[in-house]
Amino acid sequence: MDFLAPLIVSSLSAGLALMISIVDAIVNNYGEVEININKGKKKLKVKGGSPLLQTLAAQNIFVPSACGGRGSCGVCKVKIFSDVGPYLPTELPHLSKEEMASNVRLSCQIKVKKDLQIELPEELFKAQRFKGIVESIKDLTYDIKEIRIRLVEPDSIDFLAGQYIQLVIPPYGKVEQSVQRAYSISSPPSDSGHIELVIRLVPGGIATTYVFNYMKEGEIVEFVGPFGEFYMRNTKADMIMIAGGSGMAPIKSIVLDMIDRKIKDRNVWFFFGARSKRDLFYVELFRTIEKDWDRFHFIPALSNPNPEDDWTGELGLITEVVDRYLMNKIPKESEKEAYLCGSPGMINASIQVLQKHGINKIYYDKFA
Repeated sequence: MDFLAPLIVSSLSAGLALMISIVDAIVNNYGEVEININKGKKKLKVKGGSPLLQTLAAQNIFVPSACGGRGSCGVCKVKIFSDVGPYLPTELPHLSKEEMASNVRLSCQIKVKKDLQIELPEELFKAQRFKGIVESIKDLTYDIKEIRIRLVEPDSIDFLAGQYIQLVIPPYGKVEQSVQRAYSISSPPSDSGHIELVIRLVPGGIATTYVFNYMKEGEIVEFVGPFGEFYMRNTKADMIMIAGGSGMAPIKSIVLDMIDRKIKDRNVWFFFGARSKRDLFYVELFRTIEKDWDRFHFIPALSNPNPEDDWTGELGLITEVVDRYLMNKIPKESEKEAYLCGSPGMINASIQVLQKHGINKIYYDKFA
């Protein structure tokens, strides 16, 4: 019967939290409060009582949040310079000591009860809510789909190649509340009336289960964005790009954007890692780009090819392949910067290899 104790404590805690929330809403009338953003660049008069995340969203300022404001993702970080009380247990797992020293809080866990002074990245003022129609759903591999969405409200989006949006997943099946999940845009900014997403199935994942089993062509979807600091820097440095799986998405957007903008005076080495041949996709697209752009090099590599794959390309973990190329094939004297997208493990290993070869300008987007 020992297993009952945690369940009882958990139930009592949840009930107490709900009771406190109800009493707080009834007893405490916080009235109108002011949110001062970025030292007066923007001032909001809002009704107090709701979490900061939702309060800002009601004013069309969208702070990224992958869990819909339940405090489980740790994404919705803002700097708060007003006294809003001690750090909550729900915040501590998601904040480093450095962040806490810099007044970073989770906006979904901070209730707006009085005037606040906060700091937000300027890019968030450009984010907005969009509606679109799912125009097509294509299987890229057995566990990766390409979703193409035509925008209807508003009917265009302005973003930097490499940025991401947060797709709103509606309630379905046993999922009673909508959630948001972050996905990089794989299409170029020039196609401003559409966005494409490359989504990989996560077993048991709320969002990917919906995309793979419930989403239909023709349905209306919502998303919020754009967000992110992952985009091409305007330099002349050679570009080392490394991706795996759905990490392909922002790299594809950046490459297509470079073609649209006729930026072909930079050497680009794009390394894409997969286990076997069935995990590869967009190969023909990048082979075509390689033929038309003499400074672009596409290097797919398989870490565990099947006998029937008849693979004659690069073998090994993608970091091993990158290491070999930097040692033997890529000119050492040129300035270089790197763009990485994929799992935390792949990115961390890639950073080690790049730094070993003296490459320290590294930009990345980790897919948790």
